[in-house]
Amino acid sequence: MAEAFYQDFKLGVLGGGQLGRMLVQSAIDFNIDVAIMDGDPNAPCSRLTSDFVHGSLTDFEAVYNFGKECDLVTIEIENVNTAALKKLESEGIKVFPQPHIIELIKDKVDQKKFYAENGIPTSEFIEVHSAKEAKGHVDFLPFVNKLATEGYDGRGVQIVRSESDLNKCFDRHGLIEKLIDFETEISVMVARNENGNVMSYPAVELMFHPEQNLVEYLFAPASISENLEIKAQNLAKEVIEKLQMVGLLAVEMFVTKDDDILVNEVAPRTHNSGHQTIEANITSQFEQHLRSILGMPLGATDLISPAAMINLLGEDGFTGPAKYQGLEQILSNSDIHVHLYGKKTTKPFRKMGHVTVLDKDKDKLKSKAEFVKSTLKIVS
Repeated sequence: MAEAFYQDFKLGVLGGGQLGRMLVQSAIDFNIDVAIMDGDPNAPCSRLTSDFVHGSLTDFEAVYNFGKECDLVTIEIENVNTAALKKLESEGIKVFPQPHIIELIKDKVDQKKFYAENGIPTSEFIEVHSAKEAKGHVDFLPFVNKLATEGYDGRGVQIVRSESDLNKCFDRHGLIEKLIDFETEISVMVARNENGNVMSYPAVELMFHPEQNLVEYLFAPASISENLEIKAQNLAKEVIEKLQMVGLLAVEMFVTKDDDILVNEVAPRTHNSGHQTIEANITSQFEQHLRSILGMPLGATDLISPAAMINLLGEDGFTGPAKYQGLEQILSNSDIHVHLYGKKTTKPFRKMGHVTVLDKDKDKLKSKAEFVKSTLKIVS
């Protein structure tokens, strides 16, 4: 496969957002020609490649016609037309992660059923088809109501703590799952190549925005015991091996009050909880994804330095051309690395970039992270 990179090999990526943008940046190091398709003509990747296609990721013909011009197709978002990917696969074009796995994972009900059927520890859940059905499970309170499909970055999720919250339930197919009183939430990135080789990254600890239900910042490594660290990595490996998936998988987990670990959700792609690997680990998640889907040896995942990753979100109350306040102040500090995503317009809580902070002293690391969070603001 490696020899092909110097000939006419073309990697197709469905999705041209920030994950695709960082994947392209990594692909350049391997001399890989990348084609991108996205529904937004001004997507972050639109100006990074000469082969950018504007088209709907959920349209069969658009995805099929894009993919048949590629040697291998991958994704940066799950909401893609998997029927088209299956047809491409049947015609000999490699698609990683495999279409049937994307199909399974992008449906949260099917994903939870997979855990239950394969003995993977997860929270108790009930499939529901309407708000009325969800509201009928008063005895299951408190619970989280999730849409089966199309939930992303906190959307499609409602926490229902009491009967007075039942009006929040979605009137669509989905599930309700027991609200876990967890100690902390962690994520483990794990990769698997076609040869079945598997490598996992050290667990990271996730801190969520209190209202938007998306990661605000994270710390690597997670503040958990050695036993829990081993357990978390083994569980991530078990999930990707039982899926028989080729590619990179983000496995989000709850650490419970009694030191148990439950799988919450997975994402079959590069992920927000792996951004810090660009500076903090020997191999970045983006390089690892490429290595895994291209049949290369997987890279070392060792942590070079403790790190914090802060998501740069658009400030509440601002919509319009993006302006970055406080950028010079944070850049005057050492070991602070800024990644902006090329989005010209900001809006409340939109992911506009991220910052990685390195420091071997964990107290200083947290202090730097708070400094970045309070100083760098994205307004209009």
